[in-house]
Amino acid sequence: MTSQIRVTNTLTRQTEDFVPVSGNEVKMYVCGPTVQSPPHLGHGRAGVAFDMIRRYLSYRGYDVTFVRNITDVEDKIIAAAAETGETTEELSARVAGAFSDAYGKLGVLEPDVEPRATDHIDEMLDLIERLIDRGLAYATDNGDVYFSVRTLEGYGKLSGQDVDEMRAGTRDIVGELKHDPADFALWKSAKPGEPSWDSPWGVGRPGWHIECSAMAQKYLGETFDIHGGGTDLIFPHHENEIAQSEGANGKTFAKYWLHNGMVNLGGQKMAKSTGHLIDLGEAIEVYGGPAVRLFYLRAHYRSPLEFTQALIDEARTSLRRISGMLDRVAYSSHRAEPEVIASFIEKMDDDFNTPEALGIVFETVREVNRRLDAGESAGALAAAVAEMIDVLGVELEDAGDDLSDISDAVTALAVALGVDSADSTAATLDMLLHRRAGARADKDFATGDRIRDELAGLGIGIEDGPDGSQWHRR
Repeated sequence: MTSQIRVTNTLTRQTEDFVPVSGNEVKMYVCGPTVQSPPHLGHGRAGVAFDMIRRYLSYRGYDVTFVRNITDVEDKIIAAAAETGETTEELSARVAGAFSDAYGKLGVLEPDVEPRATDHIDEMLDLIERLIDRGLAYATDNGDVYFSVRTLEGYGKLSGQDVDEMRAGTRDIVGELKHDPADFALWKSAKPGEPSWDSPWGVGRPGWHIECSAMAQKYLGETFDIHGGGTDLIFPHHENEIAQSEGANGKTFAKYWLHNGMVNLGGQKMAKSTGHLIDLGEAIEVYGGPAVRLFYLRAHYRSPLEFTQALIDEARTSLRRISGMLDRVAYSSHRAEPEVIASFIEKMDDDFNTPEALGIVFETVREVNRRLDAGESAGALAAAVAEMIDVLGVELEDAGDDLSDISDAVTALAVALGVDSADSTAATLDMLLHRRAGARADKDFATGDRIRDELAGLGIGIEDGPDGSQWHRR
């Protein structure tokens, strides 16, 4: 077993030993949502990825302070509010509520601090003034303020961008008063109908990038341990955060930069701007929050993840497999099998490798079922499964299937075949699959086919595999 957590740092492009800035404390900032529209499946992945990292660090004994912001003033929010006829405050509050609800159903813990950009204008103004005083930013005649990227040595170190090849960030409008096309906005002069605040340079509002720099510094200090977000934020957002914060303070901003991969649909990244997405709230309603969470965790957090019906069905089946095993054995009084936990920790210490960690979970589930079938004790192994899925934040109460509409028909089939019905429809289906396996082993193919065909008529599909048969709702 490794005794050291290792993380892949986007800044250094290397996998490094994780050593916090200050002893046992871990300070962690994750870029939260820009609340112009409800969350899609990609937003859920970011929420789950960094929740998983936070949970695991806490499990390994670190004292974690977790900050995730809400961007509630930004160009796209203003545009969306104009379309819906809401104020930016009304739109932001409504969409932030949708994010909070979805995150909760995914098992994402609430942050220790969840700052909103509009509550931290003073901190942003102070940071901008410091940048101007240090000669790293400049105000224009119309009240805009820009960061001068060529004045800061090392700009581009996170993304690998060459300043000479850069253009203005995607969220910044290139204006005639910029000194250089690559310069980005720290403060934007007010336009009619937009939210605005007083500043030394005139009435206006903050640029997108300065918001996170100011909020991270207020709650975590000038240097902290982990900064997280999606790979789509590496440039320009995170690059510009580094420039602002290190330019103003002359200190390392964040020691480790961690980025989750995108969720793709049909080979293309999900994005609000294109409408090519799956609504997160709808996905949770259809499949269940725990199944969606497990779908995310089956891939490494840094890897791209393709959404398919087969993968989400597999996640639901896996949840039922774990839940069904735990229902078979009393384990709460047992100490988790230490060798299993050691193997789990070894996988998770390796840059939070959830696919391999879940492999340990499923291997243990199979061994527990084998022992129980053989009449052997398996309490310690079952306790290990319960501990591992708790660390991963996977809840088993809801596998994402509402079976109430077929409950009576499933019970009737079980009675007709002499199978004892269980407390739940899902468990009765598991028992029917066990009956089918026995019939096939006895070459009673008529009974096996009857179970398959009648369940198919109820919308239940059966998949046969090396680890046995599994059912899923079509």
